[in-house]
Amino acid sequence: MSEAGKSDSTSTQLTESSGLSLTARLEAVLLAAERSLGDARLAEAVSEEGESVKSDAIREAVENLNEQYEQTGRVFRIVRIASGWRVMTVPEAAPVLKRLLAQRQQSKLTPATLETLSIIAYRQPVMRAEIEAIRGVACGDVLRGLLERRLVRIAGRAEELGRPMLYGTTREFLKVFGLAGIDDLPDVEGLPREPSHRVAVAKSDPDQKDEPDKSDSEESSPDPDAVSDESTAVSATEED
Repeated sequence: MSEAGKSDSTSTQLTESSGLSLTARLEAVLLAAERSLGDARLAEAVSEEGESVKSDAIREAVENLNEQYEQTGRVFRIVRIASGWRVMTVPEAAPVLKRLLAQRQQSKLTPATLETLSIIAYRQPVMRAEIEAIRGVACGDVLRGLLERRLVRIAGRAEELGRPMLYGTTREFLKVFGLAGIDDLPDVEGLPREPSHRVAVAKSDPDQKDEPDKSDSEESSPDPDAVSDESTAVSATEED
């Protein structure tokens, strides 16, 4: 098949009608989204072949969905977050979720997690490849856990070919370990306290939650927007 034919085939698949109503499509997009989406982005996502959804239609669909949720006693609503829409639980569910989060925070850090966290703390900003070189094993799952706990963040990208992602600690890390700053870390023999790399593209929110990159090949992706726009999944085979 020619390149033109492949392109036409891909385009046809992307614009194929789902047979779902606008409200159903909107609900599916919001449930799958990992961050709030604005009217324009939602309109683009739910529009199908030969259809152009307007922002007014998006807002009307949001209202209809929220009415359905309220009538059926659901514990979530579509709410405006910053400049976009996102599915959030109702305030009444806070006590239940608070217990869940408390249990997650109280879970102990494994030795593998502490090793990885120590390397990041002393060598930040540091690439995943260097963490794995020091530990001698893959650390994808461990990094994801640290990111979920908000102990580690993606600090930016290195000034190297492909601009691989760099990891650093967060304010939550300082709170958990009772530190005023990174300078309060004790000296450890064989682990110098110095930056591993220079940051080419920095993260703006030190407490922003992200997931680690998929692999070493994808870590070298030249697209800097991947740092702030989309969370990426890890494919790690080792068990710590």
